[in-house]
Amino acid sequence: MIYDLRFVISDLWRIITFLIFNCTVMNNIVYPANLDTLYKAIDDRQTQAHAPVIGITANFENGNSCIEHSYVISILQAGGIPVLIPVHNDIESLRATIDTLDGLMLTGGGDINPLYGNEDPIPPLRDVDAARDQFDLTLVKLASDRQIPIFGICRGHQIINMAFGGTNYQDIYSQHEQPALKHSQTISREYGSHRVNIINNSILHSIMGEDSITVNSYHHQAIKDIAPGFRMTATSADGIIEAMEGMPGHRVFSVQWHPEKMAVRPDEQMMKLFYYFVSEATLFKKAKEIHRNSLIVDSHCDTPMKFTPGFNFGQRHEDVKVDLPKMQEGREDAVFMVAYLHQDSRDEEASRAATQKAVDILYQISEQVKLNQSRVGIAYNEDDLLYLKNAGKKAIFLAIENGYAIGKDIANLEMFKKMGVTYITLCHNGSNDICDSAKGEPEHNGLSDFGRQVVKEMNRLGIIVDISHANAKTVQDVLETSEAPIIASHSSARALRDHPRNLTDDQIRAIADKGGVVQVCLYNSFLSAQPNPTILDAVAHINHIVRLVGIDHVGIGTDFDGDDTEKLIGCRAANELINLTVELLREGYTPEELHKLWGDNILRVLSAVQKPY
Repeated sequence: MIYDLRFVISDLWRIITFLIFNCTVMNNIVYPANLDTLYKAIDDRQTQAHAPVIGITANFENGNSCIEHSYVISILQAGGIPVLIPVHNDIESLRATIDTLDGLMLTGGGDINPLYGNEDPIPPLRDVDAARDQFDLTLVKLASDRQIPIFGICRGHQIINMAFGGTNYQDIYSQHEQPALKHSQTISREYGSHRVNIINNSILHSIMGEDSITVNSYHHQAIKDIAPGFRMTATSADGIIEAMEGMPGHRVFSVQWHPEKMAVRPDEQMMKLFYYFVSEATLFKKAKEIHRNSLIVDSHCDTPMKFTPGFNFGQRHEDVKVDLPKMQEGREDAVFMVAYLHQDSRDEEASRAATQKAVDILYQISEQVKLNQSRVGIAYNEDDLLYLKNAGKKAIFLAIENGYAIGKDIANLEMFKKMGVTYITLCHNGSNDICDSAKGEPEHNGLSDFGRQVVKEMNRLGIIVDISHANAKTVQDVLETSEAPIIASHSSARALRDHPRNLTDDQIRAIADKGGVVQVCLYNSFLSAQPNPTILDAVAHINHIVRLVGIDHVGIGTDFDGDDTEKLIGCRAANELINLTVELLREGYTPEELHKLWGDNILRVLSAVQKPY
């Protein structure tokens, strides 16, 4: 037999390169079959405690859960810890598995059942695996609910699109409007076969650093209509969507080609995708650690407005931003849940009705806690919160939004204190008997005489004074009257968004000087005048306040469930709060600073106010 020496050398070099690459990844040694040698090597190896754990979805072939080894090698080379997730559909087991992961990689495989896209199958459709489809879709939902970074490859790219509401081609050769390129190459998948054009100003472009790259191709299905909230980031010459990303709304990106096969050649260009994915998983791992070791507190939510007959706070509700499942997924420890009162008429009868309504809402909150007492409890102070967290439970602090609830009887304050109320927002959108609001015509020139009595009595009882919604003169009067620190439970910086509900720099300084905190609100119109603000707009407000008065005087008061239409991209509900931690880590905040921001600051004020004055 005669061999062409050029091909022999080429093949030999490819094999050597592959072995060097794999040996480097696998620490270069397969030890002799000797237990003592092996165990010593294990003991001598340093731990990868800081490396993120990456779940890799398996294929199901001939009764076996398995995966092409290049997926594993690529994750190892990028610094991650790969864990193969076997194909099964026990949802609780998959939920437990997902909770251990820092990243999820959805791998390639066979065709997706078009019924998930409400389409009947067409003849070119190949074999589908119902178990694999359900397995992949379940994992996408569980991971995305928890904000775990997701990287999809080939079939994984298409699964992600379908999971988030997009549509796919069952067969591009018979369904795509343009004549398709050859997307099922016959040459080795280690090599590219066609080019893709990358969209400028995309994350993919920043990763690859190129306008166009050569990729491999092994598919006949593809994305047709991209899912809402996602953007196309690369196309082939025939218009096939070759990559997409969901950031900042979804911590998800995907590609149609197989970078793992090219990466093991090795191909440093393709390895960039895995470096990026593992770096995002590393940030998420750090965020999880901060949430585990901190008290994660939201100082303001309006969720009791959702307490209709039959409502259960312990169940997941798509139209509710704060419930126990979302608090669990977002790794949130506590919320200050308010009894909100719309400002109405102020005669004696209406005032008594307002007080009774506040009592009723506080009772409803307590009933929801009783209904789910194995998972949540009422907290009255920091010690209660610590106890509940150590017991594996979430905490609810009671509060009132709008001093209108006090009516005309200052004795109601003592009743609210006995019910467990921790703070009262002096007003809402309209002046009341206590003070002038940021909305509406001034009536008292700040605090009324009754309002000054209210502030002093709240100091005496140990109830925090909250100036969110108050106008400038009211804020000034409260700062002069109160002997205790005050808060803005859900307000942002007027320097970044000129809105009457936001605070000026001078007001922020004055609140900080008194030992108080400004809790940045995640309500869209308070963050930006532009449509569709994102989590980065919230980060900008936090940065501004920190630069102005330091990390000790800022926190988060989401205002979730205050308005169904206001959904901040990247932080739309309690389960997405961890995204804020990720972005603040990306900004350079330390774990110690984030401990303060997320809970220590507001709890410090609570403790200070609850001391007798």
